[in-house]
Amino acid sequence: MTERETWATRLGFILAAVGSAVGLGNIWQFPFKTGTNGGAAFVFVYLLAALLIGLPAILGEFVVGRRANINAVEAFERLKHPAWTVVGALGLLTGLWILSYYSVVGGWVIRYIFGSATGAYFGDAAGYFASVSAGWEAIGLHAVFMAVTAGIVAFGVEDGIEKATKLMVPSIVVMLVGLAIYAFTLDGSTAAYSYYLSPDFEYLANNLGSVVPFAVSQAFFSLSLGMGAMITYASYLGDDDSLPADGSLVVVLNTAVGLLAGLVVIPLLFVQFGGVPDAAAGGGAGALFVSVAQVFADLGTAGQALGAVFFAVVLIAALSSAISLLEVVTSYVVDNYGYSRPATAFGFAGSLFVLGTLAAWNTAWLTWFDTLAYSVLLPLSVLLGVVFVGWVYGPQAVDEIKKGTSGGETFATAWLWSIRTYVLVGVFVTLYLGVTDIYAAPPIPGL
Repeated sequence: MTERETWATRLGFILAAVGSAVGLGNIWQFPFKTGTNGGAAFVFVYLLAALLIGLPAILGEFVVGRRANINAVEAFERLKHPAWTVVGALGLLTGLWILSYYSVVGGWVIRYIFGSATGAYFGDAAGYFASVSAGWEAIGLHAVFMAVTAGIVAFGVEDGIEKATKLMVPSIVVMLVGLAIYAFTLDGSTAAYSYYLSPDFEYLANNLGSVVPFAVSQAFFSLSLGMGAMITYASYLGDDDSLPADGSLVVVLNTAVGLLAGLVVIPLLFVQFGGVPDAAAGGGAGALFVSVAQVFADLGTAGQALGAVFFAVVLIAALSSAISLLEVVTSYVVDNYGYSRPATAFGFAGSLFVLGTLAAWNTAWLTWFDTLAYSVLLPLSVLLGVVFVGWVYGPQAVDEIKKGTSGGETFATAWLWSIRTYVLVGVFVTLYLGVTDIYAAPPIPGL
C-alpha cells in the first residue's frame, strides 16, 4: 500500500478547496443564472444559501474526510458505517459524470482563448460558437483539456494539486479584479450595478418558488458539494486544522469570486445589450460564449486582448475544479489497490473522455448531462451526506469539528442543529423540485 500523502501547508489545502469550488459554476453559470432569476434578488438568495446551507454542508464533508483519513468511498466503512458507503460512491460517480462534460466546456474555453487573440469570432459570435462547440474539433479540445487535468493529478497532492492551485487561484482573482475595474469604467455600467446589487424584494416574493431552488443548487455546484471532492481533500488534513475556520474561508473566497465574475459579465452585457440578452438568460450551454464574445467583438482590437484574458481566467477556473473531480477517483484507487497515481489518473481520464464525446458531438447531450447533475445527482448526494452526518454520526461529528478550534462547543452544537433541521429540509426541497422539473420537461428535446 502506498504511503498516503498530506498537504504541505494549510494554505495549500484552502487554495485547493477554493480552486475546486471556483470553477465554471461561478463563471460559466452564475452570471446567467443571475440574469434569468431577477438579478440581485437571485444574488441575495444565493448568498443566504451559501452561508446557511453551503457552509454547514461543506463542514459535514470535511468532518467525514478528516475523521476517516481516506478517500470518499472508503471513508464511511472506516467510520464503521459500511452501509453508508453509497454516499461516497454516489459522490464519486456524480463527480465523474460532471467531469465528463465539464471537460468539453473546458475545450471550448481553450478554443476561445485563441479565437479572442485572433478575432476569429468577431464577425459572427453565434455562428462561431455553433461551428466549434460540437463535432471533431470539440472532441479534440475535450481530449486536450482532459489530458492537462490528468497530468496535474498525476503529480500528486503536494507536487501536483497543491502547487497548481497556489498559482491558479490567485491568478483567477487578480485577473477578475482587473476585468471588473475595466467594466466599471464603461459608460452605461451604472444600470448593471443597480440590477446586480440592489435586490427587488417584490420580484423575489412573487417568484420565491423558482428563485430559491436555483440559488441552492447553484451553491451546491459552485462549492463542489456532493461530488466527493471535499471529503477527499479534507482526508489529507491534520487534527490541528480548524475545520470551521477553513470551511468559512473556502465559502467566503468562493462566493467572492462568483460575485467578481458577475461584476465583470453583467456590466459588459448591459453596456452592449442594455441588459442580459434573452438567449443568455435562457441559461443555455453557449450563453457565456456567445453573449460575452459579442461584447469583445464590438470592442475591436481592445476586445482581442480583453477576450483572451477573460477566457484565460475561465480556463484556469475550469482546471482548478476539474483536478479535484479527477482526484476523487484517483485517490480511491491509489488508496485501495496501490496502483500508480499517473496510470490511474490517465486511465480514468481516458474513460471520461470516451463518455464525454457524446456531449462534445452534440450540445443537446451536454445540456442533458448538466441538467441531470444539477437537478438530481448533486442534491441527492448532498442530502444523503447531510442525513449521515446529522442523524447517524452526530456525536462523533461534533467531536471532530471541535478539533483544532478554540472554544468550539457552542459552534459545534449550533452546526449540528442546523444540519439536522433546516439544512436537511432545504436540500430535500431542492431535490424534490429538481426531480419534478425534469419529469415535467425532459431535457433532451434535440435528440
